[in-house]
Parts: sequence; C-alpha cells; structure tokens
Amino acid sequence: MRSAVLHDSEFIMEERPDPTPGHGDVLVHVVAAGINAADLLQRRGIYPAPPGWPSDVPGLEFAGRVVALGDGVSAEWMGQRVCGIVGGGAHASHLVVPAEHLIPVPPSATWDEAAGFAEAALTAFDALIRQADLTEDERVIVSGATGGVGNMAIQIARLFRADVTALVRNLDHAKQLRRLGARSVITVEEVADLTPVDVILELVGRAHFEHLQHRLANFARVVIIGVGSGAQIQFDLRTLMATRSSIMGSTLRGRSRDEKALLTQDVIATLGGPWSNGDLTVPIHRTFDFGDIAAAYDYFAQPGKFGKIILRMSER
Repeated sequence: MRSAVLHDSEFIMEERPDPTPGHGDVLVHVVAAGINAADLLQRRGIYPAPPGWPSDVPGLEFAGRVVALGDGVSAEWMGQRVCGIVGGGAHASHLVVPAEHLIPVPPSATWDEAAGFAEAALTAFDALIRQADLTEDERVIVSGATGGVGNMAIQIARLFRADVTALVRNLDHAKQLRRLGARSVITVEEVADLTPVDVILELVGRAHFEHLQHRLANFARVVIIGVGSGAQIQFDLRTLMATRSSIMGSTLRGRSRDEKALLTQDVIATLGGPWSNGDLTVPIHRTFDFGDIAAAYDYFAQPGKFGKIILRMSER
C-alpha cells in the first residue's frame, strides 16, 4: 500500500505491505480522506497516535470500499462504500478498521463528502447531543463555525430545532453559515450584546471563550473540543456557581473501541437518514491529490477556509 509517512515532520511516500484485518475488522481501500487539526499537531510531533495505531502515518477519517473481511465480520460489508474514524493511518491507500466503526455512505454522497463526514458528525453529535443534551428551542453558540465540525454542529443543532448562533473571526462566510441553519452570525466584538446561551460548543479556545464565559444562561453547558487559540484563560468560578452551569471537555481519538462503536451507532441511527436525504451536507473547501499531501497540510493551517480539506487517494 502507498502511505504518507512522517519523517521529522516531512512527508515521504512509501510502499508498505497491505495490512491484514484481524477478528472483527475489515480492510478498506481508501478513496479519499479528510485532514483535521489533530493531523497537523501529529505532524509537529505533539499529538501522537494512541496505542495500536500507526505512529508515523496520520489521518483520522476516511472514505473507501471494503475489500477484505476479518473473521466474524458479516459478508454484507464486502464491497460496500463506507466512511469512519480511526486513531491514525488514514493517509494511506489501505486501512484496517473495526467493522463496528463503519458508517455506510449513502448513494447521494460523493467520495469527497464521505471523507469529510465522520470526524465532523461524530465530534459534533457527541458534544452537542450526548454531552450537552441540547434540546428544542435552546440557545446554542458554535464558536469557530466555519470548519468541518462547526459546519456540522450548526446543522445538527438545526435538526434538533435549537436557536443557533455562529461565532466567527469575520463575516466573510455569513451567508453560507445561515444556509446551514445559523439564525445569526457574529464576531467577538458582538459577544457582549449576546443574549445568554444554554449551550456553548467551543472549537477555538481562549480567543473566544474569554468573552463567552460571561454569556452563560442558568444551567448552561459548555463543551470544549478545540483550543487552537490558546488553552489557558482567567475564569471566575463564581460565574459557574451563580448560573449553576457545567463545563465539559472532549476528544475522540483516544476513546476505546467500544466507546467509539456506541457513538458510531448513535450517529448512524440519528444522522444517517438526514445525510442520505440531503438535510445534512458536508461543505468542501478544497481537494488535493494524495501526492500533494504536504501542500494540503500547509493550506489547512491557513485561516479563511469554509468547510473541509480533502485528500483524494484514488478514483476507485
């Protein structure tokens, strides 16, 4: 298989033997793969893969076809179009994946869309619905709404009939965010005028949450899943006490096989239908050929994107 291997933060394309699926696993021929912030951190050497996953091949999400089955896997998976998340190794032509982590790709979805679906959907659904317990008519703010997770979070909140505000660096993509379901789009300068919110999905960190911490409604829930602008702020604990609010943090990469399986099944049951019928979309900002992976990573690191950056591994 062809793999994008990291050597001192630089990519080298290497040919390696195709992996063999073990019990309960499948082998996927990867057609396209997403790039995520965790991949950039791994390239910099500060976010290693969890045990059991390739340490030198990044990539957390994929889309492709099942080409081999391990023992105990239903024959129905053979040849199916699938997507999902892994602990690493998705930036390669072949990948072993637990069968219970597979998400069927609907006929209406392109390979690019499928490659950008899993990480965004699982992360946003877990944060908003499983952790924050978002309900109808609640006020939710998605902080850092222009990336893949932010785009998906707005749409999930809309599906659950919440009142969604998108918090962004600037208003360049306000129209697209409203089309996804945001009732309003604001910048940090406008946070002080914001009606207190029930749920905050924080994808940015210090630059936004230093301001949002003052806009908590009673019994508000805050889920922190991104700290790219900084992880340390001054916070007055009396704010939590007065509003009886809760702050939670979340990552997916290091969770157990069983935890990821349960989350995957929840997402399939809840979001599979809306994705299939077009009520959920995966905005794609730009695609790169697999051989241009270094340029793709460098581009991902720049501001101003709306949606996912996708690597095209093959046309199969």
